[in-house]
Amino acid sequence: MANSGPATIRDIDKHVGAQIRKRRVTLGHTQQDLAKMLGVTYQQAHKYERGLNRVSAGRLYKVAMVLGVPIDYFYDGLDIPGGDAPMPHQRMCLELARNFTMIQNERHQLAISDLARALAAVRPEE
Repeated sequence: MANSGPATIRDIDKHVGAQIRKRRVTLGHTQQDLAKMLGVTYQQAHKYERGLNRVSAGRLYKVAMVLGVPIDYFYDGLDIPGGDAPMPHQRMCLELARNFTMIQNERHQLAISDLARALAAVRPEE
C-alpha cells in the first residue's frame, strides 16, 4: 500500500479486507462460503472485505486458519516504517536458512546442523 504518508487505521482496515477478498477469490470461495466458514452472516463477511467493519484479532486468526495463510499475509504490502529492513543478525539468519535449504545432500545438512549445535554449546572465553 504505497502512499505518501503513514497508513491510517481506516487504510489498514481496507487493506486487510482486500487481502481477505483476494485470498477468498484465489481459493474459489464465495462470500457466502467465507461467512459460513467463519460463523458470521454474509453481510458481516462483506463488511470485513470492504473494510467497513474492523476484523478483531481473534476473528483474523480464524480467517487466517480457514483461508490457509499466516496472519501476516493480511498485512503484506503495507508500508510499515522500519519494518522493511531486517537487522544485520536477522539478515544473516535468513541467508543461512536460505543457503541451508539449497544443500541437496542430506548428510551435509546433518553435518552442518551438528556443527551449529556444537558451536552453540561452546561457551565464549571470559
